[in-house]
Formats: sequence, C-alpha cells, structure tokens
Amino acid sequence: MELRDRNGLTEREFLEQYRAGDYERPSVATDMVIFTVSDTEEDNYRKLPEKELRILLIQRGGHPYLGQWALPGGFVRPTETTEQAAQRELREETGVDHVYLEQLYTFSEPGRDPRTWVMSCSYMALIDSGQVEVEAGDDADHTAWFQLSYRLLRESKELLEDGYIKMRQYELSLIHGDICLNAIVEQKITSTDQAQATEYAIISNQGLAFDHAKIIACAIERLRGKVEYTDIALHLMPKWFTLTELQQVYEVILDRDLLKAAFRRKIADLVEETDHYTENAGHRPSRLYRRNRERI
Repeated sequence: MELRDRNGLTEREFLEQYRAGDYERPSVATDMVIFTVSDTEEDNYRKLPEKELRILLIQRGGHPYLGQWALPGGFVRPTETTEQAAQRELREETGVDHVYLEQLYTFSEPGRDPRTWVMSCSYMALIDSGQVEVEAGDDADHTAWFQLSYRLLRESKELLEDGYIKMRQYELSLIHGDICLNAIVEQKITSTDQAQATEYAIISNQGLAFDHAKIIACAIERLRGKVEYTDIALHLMPKWFTLTELQQVYEVILDRDLLKAAFRRKIADLVEETDHYTENAGHRPSRLYRRNRERI
C-alpha cells in the first residue's frame, strides 16, 4: 500500500504536480580564498629572505564592480557539487590540483550581489607558491598575488546576564605593487550559556568587490585558529624545507614572533629529518625536513 500525504497524494503524484518555479531560488557560487607564502626579495644573499602571506585576487573585467578586485570564483554548474566547482576554479586560476581545500562558510545575506540573490559557498585553499601558474579567467582583466595583513585595531566586551558580546575591529590590507586595498571588518562574538555565534560585518571598504572582505576575514581567522592545533601550515611548504622556514610561515600566519625552542618542541611530531641540506644559500647549510609521513 502506497503512503499518501495529508492531501491524499502518493509520492509519484506529488512529484508530478510539483513546480519548482513556484518558489524563489538563489543562484549558488563558490568563492576561493587561495593562500600561499612566498619569499620577499633580499639584496643580501647571506641573509635569509623574509616570508609573506599572500592571497590571489582577480581584477573584474565586467559588471558588477568593473575594475575592482575580487576573490576567484564562479557559479556552480548544474552537473557539479560546490566542492567540484571550487576545484575547477582552483585549476583554472592557478594550474594546480590535489591541494589542501576546506569549506569555510556559506554567505547568504540578501543583497550581497547586485545582480540577483546569490549564495556563496566559500572555500579556503593552501598551496606551495612554487607550484603556481597564474592566469586570468574569462571574466577577469588581471590576476595577482597580494601581500596580506590582518591586524586588530580595537576590541570591546559587553557582559550579558547569561554571557557576553565581544566586538573586534580588524584592518585588512592587501598590497600588490602600487595597488593598495583596505577594509575594516568587524567581528561580533555572542556567547551565552546555550550557544555561541560569530558574525562579520564590513565597516569600510576600498577596492574589494562584493562582500569579499568579509570572506577573507573569515578565512584568516580559520587559518590562524587551525595552525595552533593542526599541521595545516605544512600544506604551504615545499617537499623539503628547513625548520627556520617553517617557523617563518607560522609567524606570518599568526602575525607574531615565536620563540625558537618552544616552536621546535611544538612541531617535533609533525616533521621528520631528511639526509638533505640546503645548498648555495650563502650561509652554513641547514638540514632539510619534510612532513612526518606517519601522520599523513
């Protein structure tokens, strides 16, 4: 006996009369926050180059936000999942595949895209800068790596009867040559005895399209949080690296100096020695390490 709903319909009868067009539906896009760490140029060959945290942006070649910079991304095709769309965008923009990819958050605020109702399922990717071949897509004029800075400006805390509200404002700065993009992003954390929620709002913005300053802020917070208790930073490293280079990567992500001894104790189980050493570095050779294969 077939089950019938409250209107007396079987599932087959219900599906035959169902009209998806009766309901307003959003378009779905993916936006990619692609991080890498690269060396700065150093005039003194005897001195180790500094590291920079960088993010890939595209300059939009069409409306809306013509000429402004945005995260790589695009609309999800009917034949793919959001993750498959993110992987496709990553291949198209950087030429790399099979790298660290993590879903961040779904941004669905009405009005975030002036064209129509667009929900963005955002992803974070981490890649070794030595693997990248950057090309501008069909909807972009230029593609470039921007040096990234995300620093706390001010914070406040309001006590509630059963918790608190913590407000933090950050300055997001993105620099590529003479191009400087800036935004002030506010993070609001509401914590009560029952739940905790985090919201982001753009207070000011100069040069970034859509709500991408908010997406970037969310990605940086995620990256900084996970680098403290996982091996996520190793996805930004080449096959072989020195411990000093690894410490530099941690420091540019966290935006603070770390004590050498404490850092090496912390990452001791994450890496393993190799029989290789640096060559032609202008200073005493250093032992090279790699990810601990037993943890992969």
